[in-house]
Amino acid sequence: MRIERLRTELDVEISLRHFPLHPDTPPEGMTLERLFAGRGPGALSQADLQALAHAEGLPYGDRTMTYNSRLAQELGSWAETVASDHPLHDALYRAYFVDGLNLAEADVLVAVAESVGLDSAEARDVLDRRRFRENVDTDWQRSHELGIRGVPTFVVGERMLVGARPYEALVELISA
Repeated sequence: MRIERLRTELDVEISLRHFPLHPDTPPEGMTLERLFAGRGPGALSQADLQALAHAEGLPYGDRTMTYNSRLAQELGSWAETVASDHPLHDALYRAYFVDGLNLAEADVLVAVAESVGLDSAEARDVLDRRRFRENVDTDWQRSHELGIRGVPTFVVGERMLVGARPYEALVELISA
């Protein structure tokens, strides 16, 4: 992946920040067809998304649904207190984009956390008490202040690069 390559080749610290991607999605989720209805020409198709993931060496399933990721973001924020590059993020990616699991369900999130060695009781407490709500709220506010409207967005100082861009574009952003 480009991010890991940047970390190793350029010896840079990369911080993940959370973004309100479709925060109005109900807990039961919604079909991708409904989510993208009316987007018209230029909208990414499922095949486009699969091709982008494949180009990054990432697995990608045949998704038909989208789910609210707010609780997953709060759980991810907690995992970052354990390790800044905690494998929970990759496990959540797989659960959502490959396995099609509903990340709005606490039981799903606890199982994913446990699968990467996090304490399931503490994960449940993080979710039940919403212990990292403020962390995610802060990230969402910062995204709003920066005018970020989509993911991925890469920010270095006051410079931004939006979208799945080639590795060389990310190096140029960091090196400028």
